Amino acid sequence: MAAPMRHEGAAAPGRVVGAPGGLEPGAAPYGNFPNYSRFHPPEGRVRLLPSGLLRRLFPARARPLLGLDVGCNSGELSVALYRHLLGLPENEASPDQLVVAKDLNLLCCDIDAALIERAQQCSPFPASIHYTTLDIMDSGARESSLSNFLSRFGRSTFDICFCMSVTMWIHLNHGDNGLVEFLSCLASLCEYLLIEPQPWKCYRAAARRLRKLGRNDFDHFRSLAISGDMAEKGPMLVPQCSTRRSSRLTFHAVGHSAQILYRYGNAF
Repeated sequence: MAAPMRHEGAAAPGRVVGAPGGLEPGAAPYGNFPNYSRFHPPEGRVRLLPSGLLRRLFPARARPLLGLDVGCNSGELSVALYRHLLGLPENEASPDQLVVAKDLNLLCCDIDAALIERAQQCSPFPASIHYTTLDIMDSGARESSLSNFLSRFGRSTFDICFCMSVTMWIHLNHGDNGLVEFLSCLASLCEYLLIEPQPWKCYRAAARRLRKLGRNDFDHFRSLAISGDMAEKGPMLVPQCSTRRSSRLTFHAVGHSAQILYRYGNAF
Protein backbone atom coordinates (compact mmCIF):
# COMPACT_ATOMS: atom_id res chain seq x y z
CA MET A 1 0.00 0.00 0.00
CA ALA A 2 1.12 3.51 -0.69
CA ALA A 3 3.16 5.12 2.02
CA PRO A 4 1.47 8.55 2.22
CA MET A 5 -1.60 7.55 4.20
CA ARG A 6 -0.13 4.58 6.06
CA HIS A 7 -3.38 3.06 7.16
CA GLU A 8 -2.06 -0.24 8.37
CA GLY A 9 -1.30 -1.27 11.79
CA ALA A 10 0.98 -1.34 14.69
CA ALA A 11 3.87 -3.09 16.26
CA ALA A 12 3.89 -6.81 16.74
CA PRO A 13 4.23 -9.82 14.58
CA GLY A 14 1.01 -9.50 12.68
CA ARG A 15 1.40 -9.45 8.93
CA VAL A 16 3.40 -6.83 7.19
CA VAL A 17 1.27 -4.07 5.88
CA GLY A 18 3.28 -0.95 5.81
CA ALA A 19 5.80 1.66 6.80
CA PRO A 20 9.43 2.26 6.09
CA GLY A 21 12.00 -0.48 6.60
CA GLY A 22 14.89 -0.42 9.03
CA LEU A 23 12.77 -0.43 12.19
CA GLU A 24 13.77 -1.99 15.48
CA PRO A 25 12.38 -5.51 15.97
CA GLY A 26 8.77 -5.22 17.11
CA ALA A 27 8.48 -1.57 16.11
CA ALA A 28 6.67 -1.90 12.80
CA PRO A 29 3.71 0.39 13.45
CA TYR A 30 1.92 -0.72 10.28
CA GLY A 31 2.58 -4.42 10.66
CA ASN A 32 5.48 -4.36 8.20
CA PHE A 33 7.72 -6.91 9.86
CA PRO A 34 10.62 -7.86 7.58
CA ASN A 35 10.77 -11.48 8.79
CA TYR A 36 7.17 -12.14 9.73
CA SER A 37 6.94 -15.55 8.06
CA ARG A 38 9.60 -16.88 10.45
CA PHE A 39 7.32 -16.18 13.41
CA HIS A 40 4.08 -17.21 11.74
CA PRO A 41 4.87 -19.80 9.01
CA PRO A 42 2.49 -19.72 6.03
CA GLU A 43 2.20 -23.50 5.79
CA GLY A 44 0.32 -23.85 9.06
CA ARG A 45 -2.05 -21.05 8.15
CA VAL A 46 -3.09 -22.26 4.70
CA ARG A 47 -3.65 -25.81 5.97
CA LEU A 48 -6.67 -24.50 7.83
CA LEU A 49 -8.39 -23.71 4.52
CA PRO A 50 -10.43 -26.32 2.64
CA SER A 51 -8.28 -27.71 -0.17
CA GLY A 52 -10.98 -27.45 -2.84
CA LEU A 53 -12.20 -24.01 -1.83
CA LEU A 54 -12.04 -22.35 -5.25
CA ARG A 55 -13.79 -25.25 -6.98
CA ARG A 56 -16.55 -25.16 -4.38
CA LEU A 57 -17.05 -21.42 -4.62
CA PHE A 58 -16.66 -21.07 -8.38
CA PRO A 59 -17.56 -24.43 -9.96
CA ALA A 60 -18.47 -23.06 -13.38
CA ARG A 61 -16.87 -19.63 -13.54
CA ALA A 62 -14.59 -18.79 -16.45
CA ARG A 63 -10.89 -18.78 -15.66
CA PRO A 64 -8.76 -17.10 -14.65
CA LEU A 65 -10.29 -16.24 -11.32
CA LEU A 66 -9.06 -12.93 -9.94
CA GLY A 67 -7.89 -12.53 -6.34
CA LEU A 68 -6.71 -9.59 -4.25
CA ASP A 69 -4.32 -10.11 -1.32
CA VAL A 70 -4.25 -7.02 0.90
CA GLY A 71 -1.17 -6.55 3.07
CA CYS A 72 0.91 -9.23 1.39
CA ASN A 73 4.17 -8.48 3.21
CA SER A 74 7.08 -10.04 1.29
CA GLY A 75 4.84 -12.55 -0.45
CA GLU A 76 5.49 -15.84 1.36
CA LEU A 77 1.88 -16.28 2.45
CA SER A 78 0.59 -15.12 -0.94
CA VAL A 79 2.57 -17.87 -2.68
CA ALA A 80 1.52 -20.45 -0.08
CA LEU A 81 -2.14 -19.50 -0.53
CA TYR A 82 -1.75 -19.69 -4.28
CA ARG A 83 -0.19 -23.15 -4.20
CA HIS A 84 -2.71 -24.44 -1.67
CA LEU A 85 -5.79 -23.17 -3.49
CA LEU A 86 -4.61 -24.58 -6.83
CA GLY A 87 -3.25 -27.83 -5.39
CA LEU A 88 0.33 -27.14 -6.47
CA PRO A 89 3.11 -28.99 -4.59
CA GLU A 90 5.69 -27.17 -2.52
CA ASN A 91 8.53 -27.04 -5.02
CA GLU A 92 9.79 -25.08 -7.98
CA ALA A 93 7.25 -24.16 -10.63
CA SER A 94 7.21 -26.81 -13.37
CA PRO A 95 5.64 -26.41 -16.84
CA ASP A 96 2.61 -28.42 -15.71
CA GLN A 97 2.19 -26.20 -12.65
CA LEU A 98 2.37 -23.09 -14.79
CA VAL A 99 -0.57 -24.34 -16.85
CA VAL A 100 -2.66 -24.89 -13.70
CA ALA A 101 -1.53 -21.52 -12.37
CA LYS A 102 -3.40 -19.80 -15.19
CA ASP A 103 -6.61 -20.63 -13.30
CA LEU A 104 -5.94 -17.83 -10.80
CA ASN A 105 -4.39 -14.39 -11.07
CA LEU A 106 -3.49 -12.67 -7.81
CA LEU A 107 -2.84 -8.99 -7.23
CA CYS A 108 -0.93 -8.62 -3.96
CA CYS A 109 -0.45 -5.21 -2.37
CA ASP A 110 1.43 -3.82 0.60
CA ILE A 111 2.28 -0.35 1.85
CA ASP A 112 5.98 -1.19 2.22
CA ALA A 113 7.90 -0.83 -1.05
CA ALA A 114 10.92 -2.75 0.27
CA LEU A 115 8.76 -5.76 1.08
CA ILE A 116 7.11 -5.62 -2.33
CA GLU A 117 10.51 -5.58 -4.00
CA ARG A 118 11.49 -8.72 -2.07
CA ALA A 119 8.25 -10.40 -3.08
CA GLN A 120 8.80 -9.60 -6.75
CA GLN A 121 12.33 -10.95 -6.69
CA CYS A 122 11.33 -14.25 -5.09
CA SER A 123 8.04 -15.02 -6.83
CA PRO A 124 7.88 -18.47 -8.49
CA PHE A 125 4.81 -17.40 -10.49
CA PRO A 126 5.60 -13.93 -11.88
CA ALA A 127 3.04 -14.28 -14.68
CA SER A 128 0.17 -15.01 -12.29
CA ILE A 129 1.08 -13.35 -8.97
CA HIS A 130 1.48 -9.61 -9.32
CA TYR A 131 2.85 -7.34 -6.57
CA THR A 132 2.33 -3.62 -6.16
CA THR A 133 3.06 -1.01 -3.52
CA LEU A 134 -0.30 0.41 -2.45
CA ASP A 135 -1.95 2.00 0.58
CA ILE A 136 -5.36 0.38 0.37
CA MET A 137 -6.85 3.25 2.41
CA ASP A 138 -5.74 5.87 -0.10
CA SER A 139 -8.86 5.97 -2.26
CA GLY A 140 -7.20 7.66 -5.23
CA ALA A 141 -4.25 5.29 -5.39
CA ARG A 142 -6.51 2.31 -4.73
CA GLU A 143 -8.88 3.15 -7.56
CA SER A 144 -6.06 3.66 -10.03
CA SER A 145 -4.07 0.56 -9.13
CA LEU A 146 -6.95 -1.89 -8.86
CA SER A 147 -8.76 -0.58 -11.93
CA ASN A 148 -5.63 -0.90 -14.02
CA PHE A 149 -5.26 -4.53 -13.00
CA LEU A 150 -8.92 -5.45 -13.43
CA SER A 151 -9.19 -3.77 -16.83
CA ARG A 152 -6.59 -6.18 -18.21
CA PHE A 153 -9.17 -8.93 -17.74
CA GLY A 154 -12.22 -6.89 -18.70
CA ARG A 155 -13.44 -6.98 -15.11
CA SER A 156 -14.59 -4.44 -12.54
CA THR A 157 -14.33 -6.58 -9.37
CA PHE A 158 -12.35 -9.49 -7.96
CA ASP A 159 -13.71 -12.96 -7.33
CA ILE A 160 -12.07 -13.33 -3.93
CA CYS A 161 -10.16 -11.08 -1.54
CA PHE A 162 -7.73 -12.19 1.18
CA CYS A 163 -7.25 -10.07 4.29
CA MET A 164 -4.69 -11.98 6.33
CA SER A 165 -3.77 -10.54 9.74
CA VAL A 166 -4.33 -7.01 8.50
CA THR A 167 -7.45 -5.74 10.27
CA MET A 168 -5.69 -4.98 13.57
CA TRP A 169 -3.24 -2.62 11.90
CA ILE A 170 -6.04 -0.76 10.15
CA HIS A 171 -8.00 -0.61 13.39
CA LEU A 172 -5.13 0.66 15.55
CA ASN A 173 -4.13 3.39 13.12
CA HIS A 174 -7.55 4.49 11.89
CA GLY A 175 -9.93 3.65 14.68
CA ASP A 176 -13.38 2.10 14.58
CA ASN A 177 -14.54 4.17 11.62
CA GLY A 178 -11.41 3.30 9.68
CA LEU A 179 -11.94 -0.42 10.24
CA VAL A 180 -15.55 -0.26 9.08
CA GLU A 181 -14.50 1.80 6.06
CA PHE A 182 -11.80 -0.75 5.25
CA LEU A 183 -14.14 -3.75 5.42
CA SER A 184 -16.82 -1.91 3.44
CA CYS A 185 -14.26 -1.08 0.79
CA LEU A 186 -13.09 -4.68 0.47
CA ALA A 187 -16.66 -5.94 0.41
CA SER A 188 -17.40 -3.71 -2.57
CA LEU A 189 -14.35 -4.99 -4.45
CA CYS A 190 -15.01 -8.74 -4.44
CA GLU A 191 -17.58 -11.48 -4.27
CA TYR A 192 -16.00 -13.42 -1.40
CA LEU A 193 -13.91 -12.01 1.41
CA LEU A 194 -11.61 -14.24 3.44
CA ILE A 195 -10.43 -12.68 6.71
CA GLU A 196 -7.85 -13.89 9.20
CA PRO A 197 -8.44 -11.52 12.15
CA GLN A 198 -6.06 -10.89 15.03
CA PRO A 199 -7.45 -11.61 18.51
CA TRP A 200 -7.75 -8.78 21.02
CA LYS A 201 -4.75 -9.96 23.02
CA CYS A 202 -2.61 -9.08 20.00
CA TYR A 203 -3.87 -5.50 20.09
CA ARG A 204 -2.66 -5.18 23.67
CA ALA A 205 0.66 -6.84 22.86
CA ALA A 206 1.23 -4.53 19.90
CA ALA A 207 0.62 -1.43 22.01
CA ARG A 208 2.81 -2.78 24.81
CA ARG A 209 5.71 -3.43 22.45
CA LEU A 210 5.51 0.07 21.06
CA ARG A 211 5.56 1.60 24.54
CA LYS A 212 8.55 -0.54 25.59
CA LEU A 213 10.49 0.97 22.70
CA GLY A 214 9.69 4.47 23.96
CA ARG A 215 7.36 5.28 21.08
CA ASN A 216 3.99 6.97 21.25
CA ASP A 217 0.96 4.76 21.67
CA PHE A 218 -1.34 4.14 18.72
CA ASP A 219 -3.60 7.11 18.19
CA HIS A 220 -6.82 5.14 18.54
CA PHE A 221 -5.97 2.22 20.83
CA ARG A 222 -7.45 3.63 24.04
CA SER A 223 -10.59 4.94 22.36
CA LEU A 224 -11.64 1.85 20.41
CA ALA A 225 -15.26 0.91 21.06
CA ILE A 226 -15.01 -2.19 18.88
CA SER A 227 -13.05 -4.72 20.93
CA GLY A 228 -13.14 -8.26 22.25
CA ASP A 229 -13.64 -11.25 19.93
CA MET A 230 -12.84 -9.71 16.56
CA ALA A 231 -13.62 -12.89 14.63
CA GLU A 232 -17.19 -12.82 15.92
CA LYS A 233 -17.64 -9.08 15.54
CA GLY A 234 -16.31 -8.84 12.00
CA PRO A 235 -19.59 -9.65 10.23
CA MET A 236 -21.39 -6.97 12.25
CA LEU A 237 -18.99 -4.15 11.47
CA VAL A 238 -20.28 -3.26 8.03
CA PRO A 239 -23.74 -1.71 7.66
CA GLN A 240 -26.59 -3.70 6.13
CA CYS A 241 -25.23 -7.09 7.12
CA SER A 242 -27.16 -10.20 6.28
CA THR A 243 -26.59 -13.93 6.47
CA ARG A 244 -26.76 -16.42 3.60
CA ARG A 245 -26.43 -20.16 3.54
CA SER A 246 -24.80 -22.45 1.02
CA SER A 247 -25.18 -26.20 0.75
CA ARG A 248 -21.45 -26.57 1.33
CA LEU A 249 -20.35 -23.65 3.47
CA THR A 250 -21.89 -21.03 5.73
CA PHE A 251 -21.29 -17.50 4.61
CA HIS A 252 -21.64 -14.39 6.75
CA ALA A 253 -22.23 -11.31 4.64
CA VAL A 254 -19.98 -8.33 5.28
CA GLY A 255 -21.99 -5.92 3.21
CA HIS A 256 -22.41 -5.05 -0.45
CA SER A 257 -21.91 -8.21 -2.49
CA ALA A 258 -19.05 -9.76 -0.53
CA GLN A 259 -19.21 -12.30 2.24
CA ILE A 260 -16.85 -13.48 4.95
CA LEU A 261 -16.54 -17.07 3.86
CA TYR A 262 -14.05 -18.45 6.35
CA ARG A 263 -12.64 -17.26 9.66
CA TYR A 264 -9.80 -19.09 11.21
CA GLY A 265 -6.58 -19.02 13.11
CA ASN A 266 -5.00 -16.65 15.56
CA ALA A 267 -2.43 -14.30 14.12
CA PHE A 268 0.00 -12.08 15.95
